[in-house]
Amino acid sequence: MAEFSVNFMDNILLLHQELKEKEYQHGGYQAFRINDPKPRDIHKASVRDRLLHHAIYRILYPFFDKTFIADSYSCRNNKGTHKAINKFKKCANIVSKNNTRTCWILKFDIKKFFANIDHQILLKILAEYIPDKNILNFLENIIESFPQGLPLGNLTSQLFVNIYMNKFDQFAKHKLKAKYYIRYADDFAFLSENKKWLENQIPVVESFLQDKLKLELHPNKVFIKTLATGVDFLGMISFSNHRILRTKTKRRILKKLKSKKLNLQSNLISKETFDQSLQSYLGILKHCDGYGVEREIEKIS
Repeated sequence: MAEFSVNFMDNILLLHQELKEKEYQHGGYQAFRINDPKPRDIHKASVRDRLLHHAIYRILYPFFDKTFIADSYSCRNNKGTHKAINKFKKCANIVSKNNTRTCWILKFDIKKFFANIDHQILLKILAEYIPDKNILNFLENIIESFPQGLPLGNLTSQLFVNIYMNKFDQFAKHKLKAKYYIRYADDFAFLSENKKWLENQIPVVESFLQDKLKLELHPNKVFIKTLATGVDFLGMISFSNHRILRTKTKRRILKKLKSKKLNLQSNLISKETFDQSLQSYLGILKHCDGYGVEREIEKIS
């Protein structure tokens, strides 16, 4: 970023000229791995390419966002995990008639989601909305810059996967007539009082994803459960009257906080940095029943 900023205007003008003359070619990626909490391979584009990703996102997002269903919650303005979990609870209350009837939940997870996005299918979907061949060629340049699927590190990838999965969202709402359906990235759930109807949807969903989008369901992450027994969805275990953090999430928070406390005592981080982390963790607990975890955090802090 510093190198790009030294000759900022020259770099911007060169990028503009390449785009204008249709000579722009997306560069390569720097790969690294993070554990958040499971290992993820991140691929980071160059500064000039990331600058362009942001410009593309600013133009395309407002248009495509209007085509998405209300219950698609990932990487969208005024959405996010907490609102998705709250909507999940609201739907559960309706289906269960305020916990007077059994609420069944069918939950899915897609196997290696970003890595299995098919380029040709994505480009075909984009062509349904964008008639301009120059824009499509430009987007193809970016999509084809990564050999398989979409890179987790690109801002444009977040938009592209929502455009891709919008095909399934529309299918779920209009063909399956799913009244209570929620999706966040590759996690999605159907809620119903009718267990048999949910069971019947499994092969239909699997077939659509394979035939239309070349995606596979994760074999170990498809299940039907009652809300009363607890449903793991978006980092929380939701029950009829309350929700709690996953045990793994709780342990990870406490482990990270203990580590930061040691760093604070060794003057490796500032008090301000530690307090910011502390408030972030306490903020998560506001969205669930986390009294016990709060007490443990207080002991550490």
